[in-house]
Amino acid sequence: MTQHRSARAAVFSAGSWGTAVAKILADAGTSVIVHARRNEIADAINTQHRNPGYFPDIELPAALTATTDPAAALDGADFMVLSIPAQTLRANLAAWAPHIGPDTVIVSLMKGIEQSSHLRASQIITEVSGVSSDRVAVLSGPNLAREIMEGQPAAATVACADETAAHRFQQACHTGYFRPYTSTDVTGCELGGAVKNVIALAVGIASGMGLGHNAQAMLITRGLAETTRLAVAMGAHPATLAGLSGLGDLGDLVATCSSPLSRNRTFGTHLGQGLSIEEATAATRQTTEGVKSAEAILALARAHDAEMPITEVISALLHEKVTLNEAAATLMQRPPKPER
Repeated sequence: MTQHRSARAAVFSAGSWGTAVAKILADAGTSVIVHARRNEIADAINTQHRNPGYFPDIELPAALTATTDPAAALDGADFMVLSIPAQTLRANLAAWAPHIGPDTVIVSLMKGIEQSSHLRASQIITEVSGVSSDRVAVLSGPNLAREIMEGQPAAATVACADETAAHRFQQACHTGYFRPYTSTDVTGCELGGAVKNVIALAVGIASGMGLGHNAQAMLITRGLAETTRLAVAMGAHPATLAGLSGLGDLGDLVATCSSPLSRNRTFGTHLGQGLSIEEATAATRQTTEGVKSAEAILALARAHDAEMPITEVISALLHEKVTLNEAAATLMQRPPKPER
């Protein structure tokens, strides 16, 4: 494999997934600088080659550096990689946008839908930054940050309207343990990544309630069906949802629904065990995009006449309109129909 050593990437910010992707890029030979919000995190990355906030036990590549200055991070960057909560994207990007170069490709790692506008991350990026859609890419796939940091094998899809831009980022993040594929279906990749978080909440709830593997497998399978219905209604290609950002995001769907490393499944498990929303939030400790995006995804489903019963029940549960037992009963009491 030929490493792409001339590219430069600025990763915003130093959370768990941002740190993992920064490591991938550095291991691929890309020059990487991480934008950290706190001086102590940036200093630790620069001097100790560790991120004490998320992975204090894992050494980062020595060439990976950090800064708290967004202008310094973006100076000469070929790629701006965004890994921040979807609900804070608009405000943060507005502050960073003046420093984005005229040829910089913006890569979204975010898997959420904005609550106020119901827009996907790529749409917010073009709206706020003014860059064209062919300079906005999405990375999505079955990627648990802890396993990536440990160098365990993984794959993902790089989606961009401009195939050349997708191939460039593919080269920039291709390592011996991380295999990126390319696509032009940005909509499908983003929706696959966002909706699977809501399905993972449902699977976690089922697990927390003591329901077995059959029930959890049912939720995953039917979750893929409703994800595909929404994505296709919004213009995505059905095959995308059977790939790394659908079935693979059913790899991501399977990984996110099945692994105790998944924050969405963990949050759901806490709910299933009887914790309140506030208690589950405190116990999970990290941003749980499924909680933030469920209502926005349901609004998209209604606008596009896409039936999404799991998402509807989870949204109602999160807004305390139904109890746990009522939610489970609602899903199981749906009338039988042909599988689609």
